[in-house]
Amino acid sequence: MFDPFNRKINYLRVSITDRCNLRCVYCMPEEGIRLMDHSDILPYEKIVEVIREGIALGITKVRITGGEPLVRKGVVNLVEMIAKLEGITDFGMTTNGILLEQFAVALAQAGLQRVNISLDTINPEKYAQTTRGGDIKLVMAGIRAAKQAGISPIKINCVVKGSSDEPDAVDVREFCRKNDLEVRFIHEMDLDNGCFTLVEGGDGGNCRNCNRLRLTANGMIKPCLFNNIGFSIHELGIREAMLRAVNVKPEKGQVNNHNLFYNIGG
Repeated sequence: MFDPFNRKINYLRVSITDRCNLRCVYCMPEEGIRLMDHSDILPYEKIVEVIREGIALGITKVRITGGEPLVRKGVVNLVEMIAKLEGITDFGMTTNGILLEQFAVALAQAGLQRVNISLDTINPEKYAQTTRGGDIKLVMAGIRAAKQAGISPIKINCVVKGSSDEPDAVDVREFCRKNDLEVRFIHEMDLDNGCFTLVEGGDGGNCRNCNRLRLTANGMIKPCLFNNIGFSIHELGIREAMLRAVNVKPEKGQVNNHNLFYNIGG
C-alpha cells in the first residue's frame, strides 16, 4: 500500500486494550479515565482477521500495544495466533514490563520476536512517582526474564521532558549500555497541541518516512497518531477501512483531541 505521498505503508500497531496497571503522569489523568465497555473491545479472533487482511494489503510489521497489553487475559494466545500468520517479518510488543517476568517465556515460545519496555528512570522513588505507584523491581525482573527467554532485541523507551541529557535519561542510557539493551528517547508529547519530535534512536515522529496504521482496541483504523481521522472496521469492513485510512493519511501530524495515549497505543 502507498499513501498519497508515496510512503509505503507496511506497519500496523494494534492496541488490544485501554486498560493499564500503571497511571503514568504523562499518559493518564490523575482523576482517572473512562474506559471502553468490554463489549466494545475487539475479540482476539477479530484482531487476527484485521491483521490477516492487512497482510494481504502489504503489512509486514505488527506491534501489540495497549494500554498495557499484558493485562488482557489470554494475550499469549493472541501472540501465538498472530505469529502463525504468514507474511509477518517483524512482530513485537510494547509493555511497561510490570508483568513481563511471568509472561516472557510463554510469549517467546508463542512467537513474539521483540519487545519495547517503558523505563523513564532507574531511581525507584522517581519511578514510583512518575507511574503513580509502580514498582521498578518488577520491571527489572521483566527485563531479565525477557533476555533469558531469548526475546531480541529488547528496546527501552525512555520519555524525556526536554533532552536526553537530563540526569534520569543519562542514567537510563548507562543502564542500557551495561545490560546490552537498546534505548530510545521519546520527547514528551501533547496530542491536543500537536507537540511531538523525532524519537532519538528510533524512527518515530519522522512524518516523512511514516509507514504506520493503527488499530484501536474498539476497531478504528487510524492513519496517524496526531490526527482525529479514523475509520470503523464495523461500519466499513476491514479492507475498506484500511484503504480509506491509507488514502487520507496526512503528510504530517497535527493534533488529536479525540484520543489519549492510553487508548490509541502510543
